[in-house]
Amino acid sequence: MRLTSRVRASELQGRAWLNTGGQDLDLAALRGKVVILDFWSFCCINCLHVLDELRPLEERFSDVLVTVGVHSPKFEHEADPEALAAAVDRYEVHHPVLDDPELTTWDAYTARAWPTLVVVDPEGYIVAHLSGEGHVQGLVSLVEELVAEHEARGTLHRGDGPYVPRPAPEGDLRFPGKVLPLPDGSFLVSDTGHHRLVQLGNDLETVQRVIGAGQKGHEDGDAATARFTEPQGLTLLPEDVRAVVGYDVVVADSVNHRLRGVDLATGTVRTVAGSGVQRLLDEERARGAEPNAVPVGADPLTVALSSPWDVVWSTRAGRLLVAMAGTHQLFSFDPRSGQLAVLAGTGDEGLKDGPAAEAWFAQSSGLAEDHLGNVWIADSETSALRVLRFDDDGAVAVETAVGEGLFDFGFRDGDAGQARLQHCLGVAQLPDGSVAVADTYNGAVRHYDPRTGQVATLARGLAEPSDVLLDVSGGEPLLVVVEANAHRLVRVPIPATAQRVDEGASQTQRARTKLAPGALAIDVRFAAPTGQKLDDRWGDPTQLKISSSPEGALVAGGGTAQGLRRELVLADGVTEGVLHLTARAAACDGEPGGEIPDHAACHLYQQDWGIPFVLDPEGETELVLDLRGVN
Repeated sequence: MRLTSRVRASELQGRAWLNTGGQDLDLAALRGKVVILDFWSFCCINCLHVLDELRPLEERFSDVLVTVGVHSPKFEHEADPEALAAAVDRYEVHHPVLDDPELTTWDAYTARAWPTLVVVDPEGYIVAHLSGEGHVQGLVSLVEELVAEHEARGTLHRGDGPYVPRPAPEGDLRFPGKVLPLPDGSFLVSDTGHHRLVQLGNDLETVQRVIGAGQKGHEDGDAATARFTEPQGLTLLPEDVRAVVGYDVVVADSVNHRLRGVDLATGTVRTVAGSGVQRLLDEERARGAEPNAVPVGADPLTVALSSPWDVVWSTRAGRLLVAMAGTHQLFSFDPRSGQLAVLAGTGDEGLKDGPAAEAWFAQSSGLAEDHLGNVWIADSETSALRVLRFDDDGAVAVETAVGEGLFDFGFRDGDAGQARLQHCLGVAQLPDGSVAVADTYNGAVRHYDPRTGQVATLARGLAEPSDVLLDVSGGEPLLVVVEANAHRLVRVPIPATAQRVDEGASQTQRARTKLAPGALAIDVRFAAPTGQKLDDRWGDPTQLKISSSPEGALVAGGGTAQGLRRELVLADGVTEGVLHLTARAAACDGEPGGEIPDHAACHLYQQDWGIPFVLDPEGETELVLDLRGVN
């Protein structure tokens, strides 16, 4: 849908530019190009998905299209310019990036969610405003239209864009992700930035073996030819399971959306689960169905996964558990039968405890089993330490030990109810049953004692620690920490008396939206891309799910229902909170007004918003959000 209104794009303002060879950019310098502004934060898994979605588009239209990443931080650590530069290197961002720590450009374009995409035409006018991921097919059509239109007008300029690559760091490891101790005393490391696995000696430095060609891709085979794409979590299967399945280690191959099996004796790599297609909550869910499940007996190689980030063997479940960061769920996988299942999580992003099927997670990224069979979880986007408990009847429940919600973080020790972490990624059990946490964005290793409910600090000054494990190979218990941004592993002693830190609790610096008390209208705009139409064969193919934190902030209008417009009533006496909204729409290939062809490709568009609000008599009485708005 193309509207006649023309809105001039706002100027790009921020602290600095990356990937431009030191040059500042403005819209005038980009005139004549189709520009996609990608509002992202490097903590956000959906933003990382969009980076990968845009790569083929950028390559196809390299002479007419310029992507500008506008980095708009959620966490305090993301506002550190060195941390942003490392993230640009880590995720191989090959377009200019504007550092927008004060959210100046974010506010100018009224962005409300990570990721948000804004398309600007060669004359500097906004033509589309999109939220979430999965928009690439529509963007292809839109870019083709804009290129034809502006080439005919003479306002399109072909040629190279302003991207200038940064020097690549050198070393044996590049942004390592996770580490696994092996029976012979060595360590297997996911060398994430080099797209391979590296076996290090007990000194944490000597390279004994490399598994993987070191080039991103997906290829099974021997150690020299196999390919991974940003591998993360690693786990060693029990000996009896290894004897049955014929491989030893399972790898969470995150960007390939697959699980890989590695035979340690030969270095051979095979794919054991995942089709390579990124899993989205399916079209049935868009029509109001329950969270999607994996069909019993399905071939695991045909099942779509989404950014598996860590794996651990659960003795209580008798299966592998997978932190499925991309859908905010925990999966189980039985290597012997090939059965995949959703073990916990509805797919909604947030912090909600209770029975596993009703729990909410937010980009869980670290798993570890304790001596009781509980599985501890580093739930990164809620900056929370959580635990999965199995009862004697096999029921599974989720509890939160440390953490408050999507927008609450900090660096504070003490009672767990008041303690704060910042985007933690790794977790490990210590000899006394307590838990160590790789508190990534605080550059620290934290300590939680379930017996006392206290949080303390074990180590500080680390460069984005992404994993931690207990090492007893030398007799005295030590911690091995993966220091991702220093491209190394280090040993850290476990202090007899932990440090104590209180640098306060924080919330994301994103401004709270001012809402008027009482009635509030929600209107989510969606326009199907050119060549698609809403899939209305079974009724309204759109859905809106709304809840709040605190739960009592909504008197009316919460819950899940079809349609993208809703009337809410905010409770008296609640002064601030967070609105949680999930919008979905299903569209299929076909022309508006016509029938959807048999076997047409169908697409789900989905976006989650967490909107911090404060009540103000002069505030808004309507919120208009774009799932996919096109001018």
